[in-house]
Amino acid sequence: MLKVGITGGIGSGKSVVCRVFETLGIPVFNADDAGKYLLAHDATVIGAVKALLGNEVYHNNQPDRQHIAKLVFANPVLLTKLNAIIHPAVIAYGNNWMQSQTSPYAIKEAAILFESGSYNGLDAIVGVYAPKEVRIARAMQRDDVTKEKVLERMANQMDEEEKMSRCDYVITNDGNTAIIPQVMDIHKTLLAKAGH
Repeated sequence: MLKVGITGGIGSGKSVVCRVFETLGIPVFNADDAGKYLLAHDATVIGAVKALLGNEVYHNNQPDRQHIAKLVFANPVLLTKLNAIIHPAVIAYGNNWMQSQTSPYAIKEAAILFESGSYNGLDAIVGVYAPKEVRIARAMQRDDVTKEKVLERMANQMDEEEKMSRCDYVITNDGNTAIIPQVMDIHKTLLAKAGH
């Protein structure tokens, strides 16, 4: 089974692309969702996060993600330390998930696939590209945040052009280009690679 990564900056539309792959019967592991799950349910992660940021970032055993985000996005050192707790846990969780799949290929979706090192061991990487202004507008609308907040998050991600140059395939999701034909082309290529 092929292991495929899907990446792209904030607001690029990775989730939309992944949903198209899912309709084709391809399982998708979402690293963001896994990180949220581990932050709320993994005792080792919870203990390490409390040790780093203080017990007050949890209420009734649930993480206060807005409070955590406010602390770490304004402090690169804290963000690096938090990522050092979350990323290895998500990678291990994702590897276990990947081993349990039986389809010709399976997808791991992560905004920071390269930055976190979770691209290692993948057979192919698909980038989802959208122009910066489109990504800012989408993220502002989706997360109900200011442009400044989106730019703050973007500053913590790899440059989009560099990210796309490291991908094996790139899907353009600019709001004008049809996504489904692009996904179908890549799907056929990956099936052939997987021997199907």
